[in-house]
Order: sequence, then structure tokens, then C-alpha cells
Amino acid sequence: MLEALDVSVYDWRIGSGESYLVEAGELGLPLFAEQPDSADGELFKSIIENNEYYLIFADLKAFSKGQNITDIGTYEEFLQSDCQLVLLVVDSVYVTIYCKNKEQLDKLYDHAMEKEFHPVQYITDGNDHRTKLGVW
Repeated sequence: MLEALDVSVYDWRIGSGESYLVEAGELGLPLFAEQPDSADGELFKSIIENNEYYLIFADLKAFSKGQNITDIGTYEEFLQSDCQLVLLVVDSVYVTIYCKNKEQLDKLYDHAMEKEFHPVQYITDGNDHRTKLGVW
């Protein structure tokens, strides 16, 4: 999902989730075992580009480099924070992305359409039923 962006330009908060490395066709160690709370962009990029993995639940939040990495629990907190992007994966197939940068959001949307993910739609006040920005 994030192939359309340069993930290395952010610092990442790794929230609660369930994701595993795939080793010899089987689920192995947790994907983010070495980084339980956060990872700088280069490390995060290396993890997601150089491994085969299986996401079941993921709560990933991208912050501008050097900014305060905090837990973002609501959309209002997201808007008021240094967090630039939220990626939530539920049950391996339901992906929700919140992104402050319209150009990046359009790239993510175009990428999802190109990869034939369905359904793809923009989140609006009218169709967003989340009460918190998390996977649990």
C-alpha cells in the first residue's frame, strides 16, 4: 500500500497490531519485534521492503522527522498533531489511510486503483464511522 510514498522521510510509530515475517512459507517472528514502539524512516523502509510479511492488524503512524511521536487516538488528535499519515489494517483486508498531504493522498489513491484494490473510496465526514484511530 505504501509503495507510492517515500516512507523513509518519516519517523514511524508502531502501534498495537499483529504482523509476522513469512519464513519458509510459514508465519514466523513478529514483523516489528525489534522496534516495539517506533522506527526511523530508513529502518522502517528496510523492514517493509526487504522482508516478506503478513499483516493481520497494523496501526502505523508517520510523523515528520524530528517531531514529537505521540499516540494518536482520534481524528481530532491527528489533525492537531505532527502525525502526517495513519495506516490501519484490520483482518488483513480492510485498510484505512488518513493523510494530511493531498498530493500524497492522491498518489496513494491512484496506486490502490492501479493495483486493483477494491473497493477504494475517499473517507469523508459522511462515510467515516471510526470513533478512534486504532485497530483494537
